[in-house]
Amino acid sequence: MFYVAAAGGGVWQTNNGGVTFNPIFDKYTQCIGTVELDPNDPDKTIWVGTGETWTRNSVSIGNGVYKTTDGGQNWEHMGLPNSERISNIIVNPKNSNEVLVGVLGALWGDSAERGIYKTTDGGKTWKNIFYINSSTGCSELIMDPSNPDILYAAFWEFRRTAFSFNSGGLNSALYKSTDGGRSWNKIHNGFPSGKLGRITVAVAPSNSSILYSAIEAEKPEDKGLYKSEDAGLNWKKLNGDFELVVRPFYFSRLVIDPKNPDIILKAGLSGYISKDGGKTFRSIDGGVHSDFHDYIFDPNDSNKIIVGTDGGVYRSYDGGSVWEMVKGLPLSQYYHVSVDNRKPYWVYGGLQDNGSWVGPSKKVGGIKNSDWISVGYGDGFRVYPHPSDPNTVYSEMQGAENIWRVDVAKSQAKTIKPYPIDGDPKLRFNWNAALSTSVHNPDRLYVGSQFVHVSEDKGETWRKLSPDLTTNDPKKQLQEDSGGLSADNSGAENHCTVFTINESPLDKDIIWVGTDDGNIQVTMDGGKSWNNMTANLAGVPKNTWTYFIEPSNFDKNTAYAVFDGHTQNDMKAYVMKTTDAGKTWNSIVGSQIPVFARCIKEDPKNPNLLYLGTEWGLYVTVDGGQNWAKFENNMPAVAVHYMAIQRDENALVMATHGRGIIIIDDVTPLREITEEALDKELEFIIVKPTVINESSMFQSFPAVGEYVGNNPTTSARIVYFMNKRHTFGKMTMAVYDMEGKKIADLNPGKSKGINEVQWNYTLAPPKTAKGKSFTFGAFAGLTVPAGDYTVKLTKGNKEYTQTIALKYDENSIHSDEDRKIRDEKGMELYNMMESLAYEVDKLDMLQKTAEEIIPLIKDKKLAKQLNLPAYIKEIEDLRKVLVVTTGDNYVGTAEPQLREKIATLYGEVAGYAGKPSGAQIGNLALLSSKLTEAKAKVEMSVKKSETLNKQLEKAKINKQIIARENTGA
Repeated sequence: MFYVAAAGGGVWQTNNGGVTFNPIFDKYTQCIGTVELDPNDPDKTIWVGTGETWTRNSVSIGNGVYKTTDGGQNWEHMGLPNSERISNIIVNPKNSNEVLVGVLGALWGDSAERGIYKTTDGGKTWKNIFYINSSTGCSELIMDPSNPDILYAAFWEFRRTAFSFNSGGLNSALYKSTDGGRSWNKIHNGFPSGKLGRITVAVAPSNSSILYSAIEAEKPEDKGLYKSEDAGLNWKKLNGDFELVVRPFYFSRLVIDPKNPDIILKAGLSGYISKDGGKTFRSIDGGVHSDFHDYIFDPNDSNKIIVGTDGGVYRSYDGGSVWEMVKGLPLSQYYHVSVDNRKPYWVYGGLQDNGSWVGPSKKVGGIKNSDWISVGYGDGFRVYPHPSDPNTVYSEMQGAENIWRVDVAKSQAKTIKPYPIDGDPKLRFNWNAALSTSVHNPDRLYVGSQFVHVSEDKGETWRKLSPDLTTNDPKKQLQEDSGGLSADNSGAENHCTVFTINESPLDKDIIWVGTDDGNIQVTMDGGKSWNNMTANLAGVPKNTWTYFIEPSNFDKNTAYAVFDGHTQNDMKAYVMKTTDAGKTWNSIVGSQIPVFARCIKEDPKNPNLLYLGTEWGLYVTVDGGQNWAKFENNMPAVAVHYMAIQRDENALVMATHGRGIIIIDDVTPLREITEEALDKELEFIIVKPTVINESSMFQSFPAVGEYVGNNPTTSARIVYFMNKRHTFGKMTMAVYDMEGKKIADLNPGKSKGINEVQWNYTLAPPKTAKGKSFTFGAFAGLTVPAGDYTVKLTKGNKEYTQTIALKYDENSIHSDEDRKIRDEKGMELYNMMESLAYEVDKLDMLQKTAEEIIPLIKDKKLAKQLNLPAYIKEIEDLRKVLVVTTGDNYVGTAEPQLREKIATLYGEVAGYAGKPSGAQIGNLALLSSKLTEAKAKVEMSVKKSETLNKQLEKAKINKQIIARENTGA
């Protein structure tokens, strides 16, 4: 058993070595810093510290410490809500109530909740036992494995802004405590002088006197790996290889083999391993995705290593030479999503450090990784299909280093990014550069630098549509100096850029633009003039990132804007609405949204229904923003970076930064919830007609160890809203056909809120004659024809009804006449199955009652005269030609008899949506005649029982041979 803590995808548990995983933390923030098992109760008591500590620009945030005592079924928040980032949790192996927490703290500003915290009562109360200052946090906290009183703590001074990063300062240091954290001392003898940056430290489990530390120092020659052989009293530098010093803020983890102190693993671009105590290292990438962040050794077998990277989780069984990927974790971090209008529609999006992709929303057997097509590399961001040609796809990588137009069918990618023209300044593109297509002109494409660039020919040529729309603040354009002690000009801090470009769907000349430095601009004349509406934003702090703008589907002067202040250490949600083209704005969120938001979508059919993507999940309002509710139905509390609505399918498609693409397949129920509905005890919600699924399914092998995305349901959906949970009295649900005949009983949902019950629109399988083996064909239920069906829900003494519509696929290959023949022949076979079952039941009863009479006959002459054993054998001989009475369902399969032949044909006809073949119809006629013959033979056995019963009655034997219970036959 082990656990995976994802940067933005929650906590996952495996109890089979990584073959399958189960998420155990979905209700809470999915940004995880650390997981700690109580060594005294490792299967049940687990601590989780939230907030990723690899502090790149796109990290999410945490909200403290959680604990479970039942293996993850239930969690309790244990405090430190403002910690933002937890680096380590340590449970004292001698006392489970004593827990230490290392708090790295806020990334984007000062914070008093940093340092080391300790509880002695299992988390009820906490005391800060070591604090440096509001800009320096504990980046590493470890315990000597042989002595819980000996602790090591690394403190790191750092700060990120939207336009810079600074790692290092005079307050960064490595400390040691020998009294359980009551006192701390620096252990820098042999360390570099001057400012220090991020420091990582590890203690050898097999020899706690041996320590290794990777140090970010002021002088390049001082950076590298250091070693102590006297428990930190003295240090010496061993190695300054590039992999040991690259990007310390992102790669600061050392892990030592539990049995051999000379084997060291270092996080880095490709992963690094030393087997000689740090003197030399080699890369261990071996096909593993780059950017290694953490490792664990199997404590009982050091050859088994698990690593977490930007590409997922990998494992090795030979000490790190050969690796295999763990493929069952859906942990991808999407920045963007869009959809096309195909049937089924396809989904487009860009992934953190994993390129850009296109994949189907539906696929026979589920959506596999192999169904996705690569349309870009690097950090993938915005991806759009050409509005009228989904074979043409636009994609980009970080900082608009490249923008492609991809011919998916031909696997051709052409660079189409705009370049500065003579007289232009350097173009400033955001790390997540604005890119969008037009809703009015399919060949039009927009890209944002500090300007809006527009192409009318799919990216072949560009012109500037705007002046510089940003604040153009030179103090925020010093990316070359970013990084602090380690330069880190990756493009992630590019600033004063256009971040979002959105056309009004109602007017081609209205274009909204938002910038990362807080401006919101609009043109009402197609770019001839621009109006800066930023000054009209009452309540939004200056320079707050304009993250997303949503022009309304209903009024061209209405728009919604989401402002994200978290890069200014402001975690509030700012969502504004204008109805006069930006002249005035009003907030539509309040205290119900506990964290910053990134995106909003207005429902295209209900202007009061809005979807808000926040850092801790999806929120929905049905009254235009007066009240918000968190959507939690199979939706984890994951960061939602972008959303798209597929209008034909009424689907909400979300790009989550940690749990991949999540789709709500049909938002129709949300559209139907009104204030009136909220007051009703029960209200049915109208959903779109169900298209009867006619696809055939061949063999599909289980995807053990592979993640397969679920398809949208093909069942009919019965949806209703209840204003409170049903707790007392009977509650039932049934479906009736057009003639009022009940054809299905269903189990109704009884929860408060929206309930959904699914019906597979089939009849119950036919009653099947008893035999020695299964009749697999008879397991099928016959699909009912298209039409209107009535659902009756009985709740106490009240009855509620709703009509649900089934329809055929308009692109089906089958005609109505073909289906009519299928239904007729299928029902004929259905009735034949039940008729045969009825006849075999007669034989069973005749045989059973005849056997019960034999012991009652004491007169040998009468016994010889009746000869019941011969009669029973006749029945058995007849049964043998009606059903299989020997063999099994595998290698001992017996020759099929009438039941098996009818069932096989029934399964074939029921399993196909169209007309049966001529051969099948001919076979049906033959089997029907065989069934008629069989029924006649059964009737002969019944007639013979009547003769025998007269003799039994004459002999005063008070028992009869009968074919049916209580019939007297």
